[in-house]
Amino acid sequence: MPEPHVTLDPAGLGPAERRLQGPLEEQLTSALRAATDRVREEYAGEPVEEVCQRLLDETRSGLHPDIATGFQPDMDEFCRIAVAIVRHEVA
Repeated sequence: MPEPHVTLDPAGLGPAERRLQGPLEEQLTSALRAATDRVREEYAGEPVEEVCQRLLDETRSGLHPDIATGFQPDMDEFCRIAVAIVRHEVA
């Protein structure tokens, strides 16, 4: 599985968010990758749904509270990462 990456849809962004899209995507991607590493390292047989929720919680915990509150990721993507963790496909 390729490294997780967050890409924001410009159509769903306000003017300020559009101006900051690149740095915001970098921060979100960094938080997601760190969360993926932590969840993968601590994985102990939990179901996919639990791993998916933990990925979201861990990602949000790595963000500034204002950004974490507004972060509404594509949960299908988070669940794909969770499935890869459960299947031990994430290195």
